[in-house]
Amino acid sequence: MDYALFLGCIIPNRYPGIELSIKKVAENMGFGLKDLPGASCCPAPGVFKSFDHATWLALAARNLVIAESLGADVVTMCNGCYSTLKETNKILKNDFGKRNEVNEVLKPFNKEFKGTINVKHLLEVLYNDIGLEKIKGMVKKPLNLKIAVHYGCHIVKPTKERENIKSAERPKFFDELVEVLGAKSISYKDKMMCCGAGGGVRAAYLDTALDMTREKLENAQEAGADCIVTPCAFCHLQLDRGQIEIRDRTGTSFNMPILHYVQLLGLALGLKPEELGLFNNAVPVDSVLKKIGT
Repeated sequence: MDYALFLGCIIPNRYPGIELSIKKVAENMGFGLKDLPGASCCPAPGVFKSFDHATWLALAARNLVIAESLGADVVTMCNGCYSTLKETNKILKNDFGKRNEVNEVLKPFNKEFKGTINVKHLLEVLYNDIGLEKIKGMVKKPLNLKIAVHYGCHIVKPTKERENIKSAERPKFFDELVEVLGAKSISYKDKMMCCGAGGGVRAAYLDTALDMTREKLENAQEAGADCIVTPCAFCHLQLDRGQIEIRDRTGTSFNMPILHYVQLLGLALGLKPEELGLFNNAVPVDSVLKKIGT
């Protein structure tokens, strides 16, 4: 099966190693990825959606139309991109008035939203399309790690837009995807708390955002986590780069490795760290690699 890979902004601009990792993992697991030529920002679901809903819809629809032209469902590795593209797709599939308005905007550019594809997060592809048993059978290097799973906000909320989510308060699917790799998903305080970056908080109130990040890091550290694993590029940035910002502002150092799930999966599949962009982080992941013997 082929998917249209929507990279968003953070991955190509700040963490190109995550792009490398998904392409290596896809090749290894046997599913195809198609690039989206000319794709733009999703655009972001927090501030942009709140201030200018019509433009938010039109820009998101343009990205979806590119995927429609490829005949492939969209896959994202950022919770915010997932939120925007999934919700726009649903709105325009069901609200023909808004669809007509958006298509009028797109018409001068010879584009038309038709509603022929679906939007999926990478975790949905792995959990639902590929399945835990198949992933388990592909693991070459079981991971002896204690992992603090960070879901992030948009992957589970709003629940009315997330058909496969049984519980936004106590979800299990990400924990299961981690544990099928041989690792242990540990319990820690305020596990479902936001990383601090979303809703424009990082851009407008960095000190507040970093205070939330500090609390998240402290809780994971106190629980004995070897690393934090996230499914979202923006959460990844906040938890990784945020540690440097916290150190520079307060003098407090955490040195908590942050991995995107696709990188963790790649390690379990036996891929090399350099194939997974694991040296692109602000906080080194050497302790993780040493513990698993890589």
